[in-house]
Amino acid sequence: MTAYLIRRLLLMIPTLFAIMVINFVVIHVAPGGPVEQIIAQLTGQGADITERVTRAGTGETTVRPDQTTTSAGKYRGAQGLDPEFIKQLERQFGFDKPLHTRFFDMMKNYLTFDFGESFYRDRKVIDLVIDKMPVSISLGLWTTLLVYLICIPLGIAKATRDGSRFDVWTSVAIIIGTAIPSFLLAVFLLVLFAGGSYFDWFPLGGLVSENWHELSWPDRILDYFWHLALPITAMTIGGFATLTMLTKNSFLDQVHQQYVITARAKGLSETRVMYRHVFRNAMLIVIAGFPGAFVGVLFTGSLLIEIIFSLDGLGLLGFEAAFNRDYPVMFGTLYFFSLLGLIMNLIGDLMYTIIDPRIDFEAREV
Repeated sequence: MTAYLIRRLLLMIPTLFAIMVINFVVIHVAPGGPVEQIIAQLTGQGADITERVTRAGTGETTVRPDQTTTSAGKYRGAQGLDPEFIKQLERQFGFDKPLHTRFFDMMKNYLTFDFGESFYRDRKVIDLVIDKMPVSISLGLWTTLLVYLICIPLGIAKATRDGSRFDVWTSVAIIIGTAIPSFLLAVFLLVLFAGGSYFDWFPLGGLVSENWHELSWPDRILDYFWHLALPITAMTIGGFATLTMLTKNSFLDQVHQQYVITARAKGLSETRVMYRHVFRNAMLIVIAGFPGAFVGVLFTGSLLIEIIFSLDGLGLLGFEAAFNRDYPVMFGTLYFFSLLGLIMNLIGDLMYTIIDPRIDFEAREV
């Protein structure tokens, strides 16, 4: 196991490097970088360049659009702007260096988790991520736990009653729940239970109340889950189908194995056969996939939910960074999340050996 663990950790290095290279090239090739966005804002609104550049922290300058007739053909919309001003913008955003130099400088800093500062927020990227992390972890962790706590017993019940009315009707309910987009359900829940038009049982947004720090610890916990009730409900209902059917099919596959037939032939009760023998083997794939499921919910499932319920989390941060081409935030969060995803995949593989000690990765040929 030790050798396998070392190999997997070493494999993370080229994998992470490849992820960063591909995304770095694609994002820089795509038009509409920060320099072009600044130029578009200045030329489109007729703003004073000197004022904006000084506000952005480049120092004092006397460059103005009306001073020039030279076209800076490197950027769209830069006609009529002084090339010296364009160079100032490039130095401000670090674009005065070759592409490969910028990439390797960035990766060297990332090795020490120095993600730099946001172009537009005037804060370090790591501080922004830490500030937004509680919202995304809350949504991802509780949604994943709730989905597992509901879907595993439901999948087992469907497997033991395969073909019955219970199996059919629960399948219909699951299909209906899956067919409703989570963001549409979120809007419905917000209007029905928090908008005041019908019921006013839950808050409109936020992770906690404004007076949260003044509450006692039991009241803080209740306030926390009070705010999370609607967004977690919206995210959970849409995640039922896959895990429930995976659990059911895993159990059905194990039920027809020879060892189950032998256990029944020995006179063991059906409950003991199912939960003593079948459960461990059937749950191998389901439980070992928990880290990956958590990462999936954390990074991909919460953007619209965060917007609808006014939750300022990582999904909203990443969307705004991509929209504004805030490269330090984009690449910093990409590096952090990619590394976390690789670690979670490794944890998922290790959970196989914990759940079933018969699995030995050392016996595999690499």
